[in-house]
Amino acid sequence: MYYWLTAVRRILRVVGFIIVCGAGIMKTNGLSQMHADAVFLNGRIWTGDKKQPQATAMAVLGERIVRMGDDQAVKSWIGPETRVVNLQGRLVLPGFNDAHVHFTSGGFYLLGIDLRKARTREEFREIIRRYALSLPPGRWITGGDWDHEAWPDQKWPTRDLIDDVTPNNPVMVNRLDGHIALANSLALKLAGITKDTPDPPGGTIVRDSKTGEPTGILIDNATQLVYRVIPEPDEEERMQAVRAAQEHALSLGVTTIQDIMASAEDFRVYQKLYEQGELKVRLYVFFHISKRDALGRIGILRGYGNPWLRIGGVKVMADGSMGAGSALFYEPYSDDPSTSGLALQSKDELTRMVIEADSMGLQIALHAIGDKANTWALDAFEAALKVNGARERRHRIEHAQVVLPEDLPRFRQLGVIASIEPSHCIDDMRWAEKRIGKRAKYAYLWKSFVRHGVQIAFGTDWTVEPLDPMLGLYASVTREFPDGGPPGGWYPEEKISLDEAIEFYTAGSAFAEFMEKEKGTLAEGKLADFIVLDRDIFQIEPKELLKTRVIMTVVGGKIQYQHQQ
Repeated sequence: MYYWLTAVRRILRVVGFIIVCGAGIMKTNGLSQMHADAVFLNGRIWTGDKKQPQATAMAVLGERIVRMGDDQAVKSWIGPETRVVNLQGRLVLPGFNDAHVHFTSGGFYLLGIDLRKARTREEFREIIRRYALSLPPGRWITGGDWDHEAWPDQKWPTRDLIDDVTPNNPVMVNRLDGHIALANSLALKLAGITKDTPDPPGGTIVRDSKTGEPTGILIDNATQLVYRVIPEPDEEERMQAVRAAQEHALSLGVTTIQDIMASAEDFRVYQKLYEQGELKVRLYVFFHISKRDALGRIGILRGYGNPWLRIGGVKVMADGSMGAGSALFYEPYSDDPSTSGLALQSKDELTRMVIEADSMGLQIALHAIGDKANTWALDAFEAALKVNGARERRHRIEHAQVVLPEDLPRFRQLGVIASIEPSHCIDDMRWAEKRIGKRAKYAYLWKSFVRHGVQIAFGTDWTVEPLDPMLGLYASVTREFPDGGPPGGWYPEEKISLDEAIEFYTAGSAFAEFMEKEKGTLAEGKLADFIVLDRDIFQIEPKELLKTRVIMTVVGGKIQYQHQQ
């Protein structure tokens, strides 16, 4: 029934737009025309459309823009029932499209424990202690997003730090990058992890150097030993989390979310919210690559669905993260010469999975952070091209953080999109050189990607980084910490312009989901997804970006968020 209704809606949308076009023709013959549902006047509209880069007004009928121009041209669309909005000279941008989000888990983060604000291990312990007091015995404590790099000693926490304040609640709280988690002793017991438990492939159980006992720190695939015994939230809990997540997104001007690795249960909730008319942001959803056979058997191709809810393809992981010391490099880490990171599967296995998923017509989002992981990713995409033949694929490398110079041109040659989270840079640069030394000059190569003609999509990796696109814009144009410095920026030659950064957050991300003809810029015929800001970000100092707020978010022509002053 869902897919039949989707097909009907799509037909009606096309018919409606034909009617709108017909109304425009009638106007030229001196006849009456249809009136808009809403007209937005007296703005400064940055359209992102090179054919019409600036405007002051737009008219919306249904979910689409039917007229873009100056106030006088658009006022002719006003009828007795048209909603007229005075933008009061504010700056209007296309809605932000976040190309890399963990959406449902982000909602649970908003509803749960917040360890990001802990600036010492004592604060970390105290937040967990207070949270545990609010829970019944047996309830799991998860989420957290802690960052030991922000602590004075920069050392990982251990189970001993929290065991005595969580005797009745199993704990599994992740570091903000999602590649390390801390389990307390009760959680380790429930998962059956002891000093004799071997490290799983692509994962590490960190052990005490003297006793061999697990410290509670689990890295990459080792985290799954605990996650698999945590009870799944029920449907209503997921609904609450997604509702919270979408309200948060709308308040930040994010109108499209690309959920980079959803579960089947997440997708079911997205469908239910859509059917109930509660879905307020657009979703482009990826599943884990282990689901490729299931998607292939029923013939799902990339971009299947409607403008509100679509299936993108599959997500695969090549390596871990620099923060966890598990991003895969050719050379050992500068601060730990005993390791060069973790390959989450062999190169042959990675290539095999990519070739198989590619043969099914699925889009592939491949996580790669270290220089070796990025080479492996490009090699896998090249192998898929050779085996399965030429076609437009738009495969993506998620993060593309450290890329060797010889690999830069391969992105364009292979049609691979660099899906980047710019705010990672101004967080990671606190410790990146300590971890990888001179290789840091190959990290976060935004301008180099531009010079090589690479398609770029911007995102945040929420909850690893805040969902606020303004932080990403600030990072892109300054490469400085939010509180300033280093002067001129970290590797300043890789800074980009504000126009470029906005383009990558809007049109670039739309291209990455095969929707550049529908959204990403503001033009007649496109979806009316746009935001209104409280200041003109083209006329302010970069530092002011961090203070810029969204005062209105419009999705499909409807005002879905309005700042209450």
